[in-house]
Amino acid sequence: MGHLTTLATCNLNQWALDFDGNQKRIIESIRQAKAAGASLRVGPELEITGGIVVYNKKILLIRPKLSLANDGNYREMRYFTPWKAVKLVEEYYLPRIITKVTGQNKVPIGDAVISTLDSCVGCETCEELFTPMSPHIPMSLDGVEIFTNSSGSHHELRKLDTRIDLIREATLKAGGIYLVSICDLFLVSVRVLEDNLVLKRGLRSISTPTTCISEPLLFREHLEHESQLTSQKYANQQGCDGDRLYYDGSCMIVINGRIVAQGSQFSLYDVEVVTATVDLEDVRSYRNIRSRGMQAKDSTPYHRIEVGISLSNNSEDVDPMVGPSKEIEFRYHVPEEEIALGPACFLWDYLRRSRQAGYFLPLSGGIDSCATAVIIHSMCRLVDQAIKKGDNPQVLADLLRIAGEEEDSQWRPKDPQEIAGRIFHTAYMGMKVNSSADTRGRARNLGKAIGSYHLNFDIDTVVSAVIALCTTVTAFTPKYKMYGGTSVSNLALQNIQARLRMVLAYMFAQLLPTVRGRTKPGSLLVLGSANVDESLRGYLTKYDCSSADINPIGAISKTDLKRFILWAAQGFDMPLLQSFIDAPPTAELEPITDDYTQSDEVDMGMSYNELSMYGRLRKVDKLGPYGMWRKLLHEWGNMLSPQEIYEKTRSFFWYYSINRHKMTTVTPAYHAEQYSPDDNRFDLRPFLYPSFDYAYRKIERTIKAMGPAGTKRPEDAEKRE
Repeated sequence: MGHLTTLATCNLNQWALDFDGNQKRIIESIRQAKAAGASLRVGPELEITGGIVVYNKKILLIRPKLSLANDGNYREMRYFTPWKAVKLVEEYYLPRIITKVTGQNKVPIGDAVISTLDSCVGCETCEELFTPMSPHIPMSLDGVEIFTNSSGSHHELRKLDTRIDLIREATLKAGGIYLVSICDLFLVSVRVLEDNLVLKRGLRSISTPTTCISEPLLFREHLEHESQLTSQKYANQQGCDGDRLYYDGSCMIVINGRIVAQGSQFSLYDVEVVTATVDLEDVRSYRNIRSRGMQAKDSTPYHRIEVGISLSNNSEDVDPMVGPSKEIEFRYHVPEEEIALGPACFLWDYLRRSRQAGYFLPLSGGIDSCATAVIIHSMCRLVDQAIKKGDNPQVLADLLRIAGEEEDSQWRPKDPQEIAGRIFHTAYMGMKVNSSADTRGRARNLGKAIGSYHLNFDIDTVVSAVIALCTTVTAFTPKYKMYGGTSVSNLALQNIQARLRMVLAYMFAQLLPTVRGRTKPGSLLVLGSANVDESLRGYLTKYDCSSADINPIGAISKTDLKRFILWAAQGFDMPLLQSFIDAPPTAELEPITDDYTQSDEVDMGMSYNELSMYGRLRKVDKLGPYGMWRKLLHEWGNMLSPQEIYEKTRSFFWYYSINRHKMTTVTPAYHAEQYSPDDNRFDLRPFLYPSFDYAYRKIERTIKAMGPAGTKRPEDAEKRE
């Protein structure tokens, strides 16, 4: 006999401190869940202040977090304290502001579960899923059938499969229903009944109660719209939350390891609710294993809070038209699609919430600025698709405001290029001697294909004026090295160009809206386009064109950017992008002669592929010079001698250490890569390093002990050359 119940989970595009907007999105998600017939609705982490379970306008439980995320992008223990013990429950006295709404003076707080007439629901929050002793294991042994996870999980290239594997494994081993909501909103729901239960996620610490709720009306309206419960459901936030992260949705409902509902990973929707109908009896039959029963009999019980409702329908009420949701194949995006969609959605959120007039990008004709421009093109495509589909009016309202139109304007863009023409501005800032006709032409052609408002000009007069000032003040005229100058003067002349481009970029970003006749407030946000590998090595000028308001590719590797451009050439029907792939990377900061063109990889002394390897070994594998050298012996030992690998390792750490100070001022970048050197939040390191002499001596002793093998290349490597 089946016990069918409909559950709902959601992606919500929440924004910290946007109380009115967050409230509207929460209530809309509840309405949609109810309309879909759900009896359980789960909200995301920190949806409101307090991780609460609500039924019939009463708080049943405050469930604080047991494990706090305190590495990588997260520092939760700066402000919060995890709950004191597993399965511990105490009484919590509510602030008067909440008492006025619920009529309650105190409620249970702690690690408890909710027991209904037909099932049992337990809460697991975000980081707890990633810990070795996740709560869903002891909960399942104590009879919990529905697990909810209100999550705030950010996008990172190639990360989603790890998250999905953990969620599926949770119910493959323990059985049950798992509802997940990612990145600030976690929604779960079941079949609609007269009374519903709602899980609201928020409170991370007992030390910070509900004092942040300054208006009881907000809380009251939440309670009036909420009512719902769970089987394994996962909810996440989706969107830019005012920082470097993009929360990538992918809310889902999983039963016994089978995915039966999935939300989008990238979207312009502010509210997205997904539902599934599940049979509680499927959980019970799945768990009918003797070894599991032996462990269950020895488990200590959770404190249960009784609720006199059923989540499922009456087993005797049979509707042949209603049955359990079928298993679906989870939709993964390839990394190239992730680059096209994640930063594009992030940039749209950033632009509309900053209330500015568009973006400005210095377009050099190289891969990096090309990739940034193509991401903006992808953003314009998403906006165009949303407007044409017609079910997301917020996108059109935002576009009209950004473009300087009146609210009642009848303007509707005919294609992504028309959108770009109103909100995207590019400029090629060349030098007559240093810049090639090829890069100038590629920049012009790309701007035309995308539809940007494109400028093409030279900056020689400004550069010459600065050099003349230097000569007037010091009686010294700096020269390029090829013309008899020193390495110092050669670098100084390059930096002058780079920094002047930054100054000019901000000037045009501020003035172009006025130049084009805009009468409403708003200037352009300047986009940077330095990739993660160049930041890691320090191959950029401090306060040059890499200095901007936001950098959508600052945590993406050169290798991935090339793959993205190749994908976009076909995916976006832009064959001209192949010319960017074919061109060698060059900064074009030195004069071009018949026998010399500046090359990035020659200047850096290492390839971009090598930089990606160094970055992962340094950050992900947490290795210093000696550990990295040992690791690279096994990676590159078939091509290079131990001595050559040592020289490459030493070269990387030299440039990394002397340039680390640049990361203290690096432009805020969309976080997408595990080895990002972002010093503000993700990769907190010193910016003044001593030499690594001890490690180098250790490597040198090891190579010496190898004898001739320490300096000899493998024979097959020599033959390949």
